Amino acid sequence: MEQIIATVRGLDGALVLLPGPEGDFPEVAWGDAFFYHAPDGRIPHHTQPYGTIVTKNYPDDTACDLDPPGRWRVNIHVDRATFLELLGAEPDSVAHPRDYTTTDTVLPHPVYGTLGWICVNNPGERTQDTVVRLLRHAHEAARARAARRQELRRPDSGAEPTA
Repeated sequence: MEQIIATVRGLDGALVLLPGPEGDFPEVAWGDAFFYHAPDGRIPHHTQPYGTIVTKNYPDDTACDLDPPGRWRVNIHVDRATFLELLGAEPDSVAHPRDYTTTDTVLPHPVYGTLGWICVNNPGERTQDTVVRLLRHAHEAARARAARRQELRRPDSGAEPTA
């Protein structure tokens, strides 16, 4: 887990949040990690992280059985083509596995899979490189989205504001 966090921290403009008791984050998030593109070091408004690491079950997300010691999960938002490449189906039509407790295997996210999120429980030898590659790609996609939003906000951009 620490290696993945260190890799993301090394990406240009990355913000890695590690909530704990000393901050204003809810207790349920303590011990987890949230990855953003935020070159100014501030959590972007109206933007979800492009990746997370969770170390426990959440009230609406228990399928991966993350409460036992040593279990954790990386979650990454990917584009449709990557989702299809990894799982053989579009996000809104993927057949969800019966066993989300499998480790070192790319799976659709048990809650957000239909929105293009994948997950890996305890990445290991088979998935470590894939996880790092996907996080880099997700970071670059977040950077590109931020640049497009910035361009639309510039008064001289010539772009019409969108709703």
